[in-house]
Amino acid sequence: MSWQDYVDKQLIASRCVSKAAIAGHDGNVWAKSEGFDISKEEVGKIVAGFADESLLTSGGVTIAGTRYIYLSGTDRIIRAKLGKVGVHCMKTQQAVVISLYEEPIQPQQAASVVEKLGDYLINCGY
Repeated sequence: MSWQDYVDKQLIASRCVSKAAIAGHDGNVWAKSEGFDISKEEVGKIVAGFADESLLTSGGVTIAGTRYIYLSGTDRIIRAKLGKVGVHCMKTQQAVVISLYEEPIQPQQAASVVEKLGDYLINCGY
């Protein structure tokens, strides 16, 4: 399966995620959903935020030019929200899965889909 297939067939097709991207820890975007214009710099800040939460608590999480309020995170998960749109990101060994979801999708639904794919990628060495 290509990286684009993971975005289209595993994330977007679930209907629990409205936009998604998979990128490397270096910020390069490997695949993204149509119209999701996330930049290399934005991915880089997210990746850095996994190691240093203070980067996100002070500046928020910026994705495709929109700044979301950082809610919580771990060394593998980042959660953020702005109005009716939520963010759920998961870091794997070599990649980061970035997703947006919109009401009426619940945070747990998006988390389940993103983390299931993330766990699969980890098991495959990514």
